[in-house]
Amino acid sequence: MPRRHMHVTDAAEAPLRAALHDLRAQLEIPDHFPPTAQAEAESAARAPRIPAADGAVATEHTLEDATDLPLFTIDPPGSLDLDQAMFLARRPGGGFRIHYAIADVASFVTPGGALDAEAHHRVATLYFPDERVPLHPHTLSEGAASLLPDQDRPAVLWQHDLDAQGALTATSVRRALVRSRARLDYAGVQRVIDDKTAEEPLALLREIGLLREELETARGAISLNVPEQQIVERGGRYTLAYRAPLPADGWNAQISLLTGMAAAELMLAAGTGILRTLPLAPDGSVARLRLTARALGVDWPHHTSYAALIRTLDPRRATHAAFLQECTTLLRGAGYTAFDGAPPTAAAAQHAAVAAPYAHATAPLRRLVDRYTSELCLAASAGTAPADWVRGALDVLPREMETGTQHANRVERACVDLVEAALLHDRVGEIFDGLVVETEQEDATQGTVHLYDPAVIGRIESAPDGPDLPLGHRIQVRLTAADPGRAPVRFTPA
Repeated sequence: MPRRHMHVTDAAEAPLRAALHDLRAQLEIPDHFPPTAQAEAESAARAPRIPAADGAVATEHTLEDATDLPLFTIDPPGSLDLDQAMFLARRPGGGFRIHYAIADVASFVTPGGALDAEAHHRVATLYFPDERVPLHPHTLSEGAASLLPDQDRPAVLWQHDLDAQGALTATSVRRALVRSRARLDYAGVQRVIDDKTAEEPLALLREIGLLREELETARGAISLNVPEQQIVERGGRYTLAYRAPLPADGWNAQISLLTGMAAAELMLAAGTGILRTLPLAPDGSVARLRLTARALGVDWPHHTSYAALIRTLDPRRATHAAFLQECTTLLRGAGYTAFDGAPPTAAAAQHAAVAAPYAHATAPLRRLVDRYTSELCLAASAGTAPADWVRGALDVLPREMETGTQHANRVERACVDLVEAALLHDRVGEIFDGLVVETEQEDATQGTVHLYDPAVIGRIESAPDGPDLPLGHRIQVRLTAADPGRAPVRFTPA
């Protein structure tokens, strides 16, 4: 999943979309699936082959029927690649029960086949400001494997029992046939919850979400409410606007986060699995963020921790939104830890931002590793050994995911460079106010400057024989380059 969400509005389509098209060609991003992989997807869409516990292949007709659960999905408007559906209820003795269905991609992708090979090559869906490049063909990702409403679908069905405080008391996972009843979006969910017209299964999203957020705070975890950047054209110039996440976004994310934590614990207990891990951020990273906070006018008292500060920020404010974008730099260093027979130590199993062991488990349509997490958790919950094809991939999955993540980060960086250049392309030569947030260790005449307005970060270089850049200080800079698709923004001291 991308760290920085960007979206091009219709008003900004023509020149920027052309530059993004050229960028995809330059990065050699595939624009179609190999014919053999596409053919496999179309065949699987007609007749999915569902893995059975004994290693055989089952059909939809032999699956447990859970279509009586009135599941619903919550996604951005227009989304068709629906990985998750849920149903929330109160337990008779107190607490809550969450039914959480995850798309069963393993029922559509044959291990060792052409489609499987292409998924291992792509690793993840790539997000560009104007379109997505999917992990799986649309035949599956937006069709037969997606949890679309009023369609029977094979799914990996989780059941979480929570106590009255929202803490997990029991979890299980099994394969089942499900049917979503409604495709909801965040704004609609927020509206009916706020005006108290939501039926109880949806109204409980707020109650459970708030309880889980309290538990998150108590364990010292961090959730970044990173806003979506929209690139719009106004008066012949591009500018950035932010769509701040709604509270419903966070409540929905808590259900996914709960499932990822439960998946990690299942795999650790079974002794075989793959975790998403993140070490503690080095002190220098937090110090750099303090400089960025100063540049944006974000008040960060010295006695306030990073985790405490994050919870005070309002993503609807442009300066706070820009700062939240920069906070994603503390997620660098995240990786995948696979194990088979000997679980990692407690320290090695931790995800620093989650403040607990965690696994990617809830987005198999868009991320390769989640398909394997589902299979490992199904086996762990049933007390059986994982399939050979799952176990055999554990040696290479961390490296594949790391390579894929690096590729996605390069795509993201290139998109940001292109958008920022589009934003400033007609302002070359102008002077801006900024703050130097980073200098090169070996050459302090080069570094990074954060503009006050617009909230753009760019490379700044003094003359080779010029003075060192004033780290942490305000500076006026001149824009020397901004050419979408050709030259990212560059500055020199004014």
